Amino acid sequence: MKTLERLNPQPLFHYFEEICQVPRPSKKEEKIRRFLLEFASKNNLAARTDEAGNVIISKPAFPGREKSPTVILQTHMDMVCEKNNDKVFDFDNDPIEPLVIDGWVKANGTTLGADCGIGIAAQMAMLTSTEIKHGPLECLFTVDEETGLTGAFALQPGFMKGSVLLNLDSEDEGEIFIGCAGGIDTLITMAVKIKPVQKDTTARKISVSGLTGGHSGDDIHKNRGNAIKILNRFLWNASREFPMELANFTGGNLRNAIAREASTVVVIPKNQKKIFLEAFEKFSQQMRVEYMINEPGLKLKIEKTTHPEFVLTAPSQNNLLSSLYACPHGVLEMSSRMEGMVETSTNLASVKFVEKDTIRITTSQRSELESRKYYAAEMVRSVFKLAKAGISHSDGYPGWTPNPESKVLKIAIDSYKQLFKTNPKVRSIHAGLECGLFLEKYPHLDMISFGPTIKGAHSPDERLNIETTEKFWKHLTDILENIK
Repeated sequence: MKTLERLNPQPLFHYFEEICQVPRPSKKEEKIRRFLLEFASKNNLAARTDEAGNVIISKPAFPGREKSPTVILQTHMDMVCEKNNDKVFDFDNDPIEPLVIDGWVKANGTTLGADCGIGIAAQMAMLTSTEIKHGPLECLFTVDEETGLTGAFALQPGFMKGSVLLNLDSEDEGEIFIGCAGGIDTLITMAVKIKPVQKDTTARKISVSGLTGGHSGDDIHKNRGNAIKILNRFLWNASREFPMELANFTGGNLRNAIAREASTVVVIPKNQKKIFLEAFEKFSQQMRVEYMINEPGLKLKIEKTTHPEFVLTAPSQNNLLSSLYACPHGVLEMSSRMEGMVETSTNLASVKFVEKDTIRITTSQRSELESRKYYAAEMVRSVFKLAKAGISHSDGYPGWTPNPESKVLKIAIDSYKQLFKTNPKVRSIHAGLECGLFLEKYPHLDMISFGPTIKGAHSPDERLNIETTEKFWKHLTDILENIK
C-alpha cells in the first residue's frame, strides 16, 4: 500500500504521491513535463507547451457552466532540492520518500516538494473530477520558479485565455494573498590571491549546522540563524587575535533559502592550537546562549583535518571576512502599509569557492516597493565594491500590487466564511510569487493566491499539514463552483 493512500482528500494525495516519484529540480523539468503531458493524453485533455517549457492543460466546463468565466489554476513544476548532509540522495534521479508523522506529511531527509507539488496535485485532481461544477479550466504549470522565474518571464500574451487566476503556491491555510514583494539578486565574484601553507602549522575544519533555515521570503523575519554569518563572525574575530589563515569557505546553497550550514578549513600555528580551541569553545557557548530560543539545534564543531595546499593571502582573507561581516542580512524595513508584514529584506544566501582563487557570493533582496528593492540591492553592492569585487544584479521580478476590490477575492472570502464559519485573513506576502509577472503580460487578470499550510519550505524540515490540505481542497472546489 502506498504511504499516502489513506489520507483525505483522495485523489489529491494520490496524485501528490505520484508527483513525489518524478524528479523535478529547477531547470531540469523534463521528467515532470513529460509526466503531465502523458497524464493529459491518458485523460483525453487538451495540452500544449510553449518555448520555455510551460504547460497548459485545458478542461471543458461542467455541463451547464459553459458560459462561466474561464479560470486558470496555476502552479510551478520545479521544487527546491535540499537535503541533510548525512542523507545520500540524487535529486536528478531518486524519488522523494514521503512519510506521515503526527498529522503532517514530510520527506525522509530531503525537501518534500509540497511547494508546489501539492498545488500540481490539486490541478490534476480537478482535471479528472467528474462531479465538481466548474466553468472552463486552464491549468498552467510553469518552469523554474524557484531559481529564476524563467517560465513566468517567458510567458507570452495569448498562451492563456482565462480572466481569473488562482495561484496555488501559498503556504498558510486560512490566509488569502492579494499581493507580493518584488525581488532581485545581487551576485558577487571575488578574486582572491593564494599562497602555500607554512610549516609548523595545523589544520582545523570548523562547521556550523543544525539551523532551521527556511524560505528567505516567508521566514526572514523569524530571527533564524544564518550559518554564513555565524561562522564568519568567529573567523573575523579570530583573525584579529591569532595568525589564522583561511583555506576555504562554503556556506548556504539556494538564493531563496536562509543558509542552514557552513564550513571552513583554517590553518594555525601549532603553538597556538590550545588557545585557539579555547576561543572557539567560548564563542560556541556565546552562540548557544544567543540562539537558545530560536535555534536550539545549533551545532558548532571543530575537528582536525588534512592540511590544505594553499591558503588565502592576508589582504584577500581580510577582504572576504570583512565583506561578509558587513553584508546586511535580514529585515531592513517593516511595512507601513500592511501591519506585521516585512517591507524590505536581504538574504546572504551562499558563499562558494568556484575555483581556488575565485569566490562566488549570492544574495537576494525583496521589497513591496520597487524603489526600496533597488536601494537594498545597492546597499549590498556598496559593501563588496569596497573589496573591489565584481558585482552584478539579476533582472529581478516585479511585485504584485494588491487589489482589495477583486471580484474573485470577494468570492473566496464568502466561500471561506460559509465553509468554516470564520473570516480568512487577507494580506500580502513578502515572498515572491509569479503573479506580478503574469500581470505584465495579462493586465486584465483577477487573481488571488492560497494553499494549505506548509512549514519549513526550502529545507529538509519541509512538511505539509494534512488537515489544512483537506480544507484547501474544499475551499478551492467551492470557489470554482461559485465563479459564474
